[in-house]
Amino acid sequence: MSTETIIVRQLGRVSYAPVFRKMTEFTRMRNASTPDEIWVVEHDPVFTLGQAASRTHILDAHGISVYETDRGGEVTYHGPGQLVVYLLIDLKRRFRKLYVRELVYRIEETIIRALSVFRIDGERRKGAPGIYIPARPMYAGWQGAKIAALGLKIRSNGCMYHGFSLNVAMDLEPFKWIDPCGYRGLAVTDMRSVGFSGRKDEVMQTVLACLSSELECRLDMADVMETGNGR
Repeated sequence: MSTETIIVRQLGRVSYAPVFRKMTEFTRMRNASTPDEIWVVEHDPVFTLGQAASRTHILDAHGISVYETDRGGEVTYHGPGQLVVYLLIDLKRRFRKLYVRELVYRIEETIIRALSVFRIDGERRKGAPGIYIPARPMYAGWQGAKIAALGLKIRSNGCMYHGFSLNVAMDLEPFKWIDPCGYRGLAVTDMRSVGFSGRKDEVMQTVLACLSSELECRLDMADVMETGNGR
């Protein structure tokens, strides 16, 4: 496994479309010597559809933009108060051989470990990628709710993009306007609703530390990248 440093860029709050274009352009133009990057972002409100998604799972967009993407998975919502982490990694170069199932496991483990730092329990659910709040009395009405989602795109050359999102302190109402991840009636929560009262930057630093450990790599914080947001 390569220990080559991964560059981390904080994009701030931006709309979805320019970031998606930058991701696809970065991946299309990269070559064998292009450093891997991680982009950390907070999006303006948007519903995104994965390749397997059906628009019937958007019950009422309430005027929020809907964007079709090439990631795996179904429909989800991105908005302020959510931590989104995009992984632009050459998997073949970094890991030589890494099965998608193992990659998903490592990403989910990153989220579980990060949540535990803030005394929040998270668990996997068979057949439904992402992280969920376990059925424990302390979580009251949020038992079984989804708190983190992931969706990836891996090209034939082994280069990956898209990533995962963790709900920190959001307006959760828009999740009621869709069938989250294609599941009707699936409850979605955030860290604030289950007891977190800290800052989003604390969560970001913790997630990045756990991700560095799970991917067995060093992270190098870079300058903020210009996305051409135009909002």
